[in-house]
Amino acid sequence: MITDEQKQLIEKINQLKKEKNAVILVHNYLNPEIYEIADYMGDSLGLSREAAKTDARVVLFCGVDFMAETAKILSPSKKVLISRKDATCPMAAMAGVEEVKEMKKTHPNAMVVAYVNTTAVVKAEADVCCTSANAVKIVQALPIENPIIFVPDRNLARYVQLTTARDIILWPGFCHSHHFITEQDVVKAKQKYPLAKVIAHPECSKQVLDHADEICSTEGMVKYAKESEANEFIVLTEVGMVNRLKRDIPDKHFCSPEFSNEQAGICPNMKKTTLQDVYDVLNEEKNEVVVPEEIAAKARKALNKMMELS
Repeated sequence: MITDEQKQLIEKINQLKKEKNAVILVHNYLNPEIYEIADYMGDSLGLSREAAKTDARVVLFCGVDFMAETAKILSPSKKVLISRKDATCPMAAMAGVEEVKEMKKTHPNAMVVAYVNTTAVVKAEADVCCTSANAVKIVQALPIENPIIFVPDRNLARYVQLTTARDIILWPGFCHSHHFITEQDVVKAKQKYPLAKVIAHPECSKQVLDHADEICSTEGMVKYAKESEANEFIVLTEVGMVNRLKRDIPDKHFCSPEFSNEQAGICPNMKKTTLQDVYDVLNEEKNEVVVPEEIAAKARKALNKMMELS
């Protein structure tokens, strides 16, 4: 429910967008009131593509740090802002650039595939980037003789490994929101909703994915739920996605499991952004994202290679 105070802020933000020739990009996992000021909603790469396409002078990214960095890399001439400077991604931080360089030395014949959930400096060390939606396709397109260093999510890497049978070197990183969803959480949810289809993000563990009717990215979840004949869905990803699905498909029922681990199913950093943050950042044009061009150029090459292969 949107409060009167939030409605007033939404009106002010929409007016500011017109005055400043700005667009606001909102990730699926944010709180639902933030959806109301979005020009585009989606996953991290889809939003960055929108940033590259727009003619707006200012791009305000409501998400976490690596997403805004990616938008700046793909849109170097635009002024890119982030709604909260302290909205970081713990998984992206699990792959340090020096560690990646050392891994490359240890495996000189390997190619580096960097999930978009990485920092700009790590993307700059990669041969190609990927998303959860295209990771399998990207890996299949790479030379069979080269092993693959996949950073930073080991669950996504294992899913790709099992799907493609490729030689993949697993990085030890993971997303708290997905990794700590347990098999028992899913079993209990299926007992409560026996007719529900289970849709899961590939950042979940293999034990959880084994219970899924569909494994897909967040945008894939929207497509699957719209096209499915089912009316009930158990959603195994960050809980904010349930809000997005309910908003887009109001005639169907979506739920998250009752998580046994408090770290499961929620990204605190995604929940930091408020409407007041958005207003203040846009009004003052603060929290500008800067990526040094020598880093951005290398990272852009890896991102463009992904676009080419997918």
